[in-house]
Amino acid sequence: MGSISVAKVLNNNVIIADHPQYDEVVVIGKGIGFNRKVRDKIDLSAVEKMFILRNQQEQEQYKQLIPQVDEKLIETIHEIVLYIMQNSRKPLNEHIHIALTDHIAFAIRRYEQNVPFHNPFLYETREIYPDEYAMAEYSVHRINEKMGVDLPLDEIGFVALHIHSALSNRHISEVQKHSMLISDMVNLVENNLNYRIPRDSLDYSRLVTHLRFVLERLRRGETVQETSSLDGLMKREYPEMYSLAWKLTKVIEQRMHLSVYSAEVGYLTVHLQRLAQKKDDEADMNNRTGS
Repeated sequence: MGSISVAKVLNNNVIIADHPQYDEVVVIGKGIGFNRKVRDKIDLSAVEKMFILRNQQEQEQYKQLIPQVDEKLIETIHEIVLYIMQNSRKPLNEHIHIALTDHIAFAIRRYEQNVPFHNPFLYETREIYPDEYAMAEYSVHRINEKMGVDLPLDEIGFVALHIHSALSNRHISEVQKHSMLISDMVNLVENNLNYRIPRDSLDYSRLVTHLRFVLERLRRGETVQETSSLDGLMKREYPEMYSLAWKLTKVIEQRMHLSVYSAEVGYLTVHLQRLAQKKDDEADMNNRTGS
């Protein structure tokens, strides 16, 4: 089956090795580095988990990161990554080992120093990426359990973004940018309507899902069928919501540096009008009940 040769021992559970086919690889396994020396041979059948960091910069980052991290956390992240791989149907970008380890190590330090860190788009993340959010819930629970900490709910959202980044093969900064953009647009809608949309409501879910699909269509360069009749109707019947929809599309264009199809305005107006109607209905109900 062949063997690998130890190039560098990072700790008892992580080594850098020379692979006969893939050159330099990272090998993770309980006790894999214990008492190992450079050029020691390890049979490939004994390797529990191996991944390749083809980017030289990432290799150096990982080599610098691992000695600074609790070995128990390395084991926990390894377990979580295996869980994600087993519960997702897409290939997982191996960079998640670096990104998630670095993020959680920093989150634990913040927790130990009692430094709060708010996630401004937690609800949006849960709506946009429900599968990733569910896996992140498990992940944070395991981290809390294994590391003896109590990371806050906000961390689930951050971990979910890292998982989505690895599954979609998109950089975490791009994923965060989309989540933040949706959060900002929801705030813009609420400020214009002077109405806070209940986060557990179907209306909120519909709006966030629609905004997500607008961004996804735009990112993939998909065309949207023009519906001049719908566009004209929305503009005549609901001028305020139509104007707000235009504001939202302009925000998208400015932030993503891409042109939004005008047909999106009509579809978005439908969602906004539903929210405006819900606000009016709730106000009428409150007036009738005297609350």
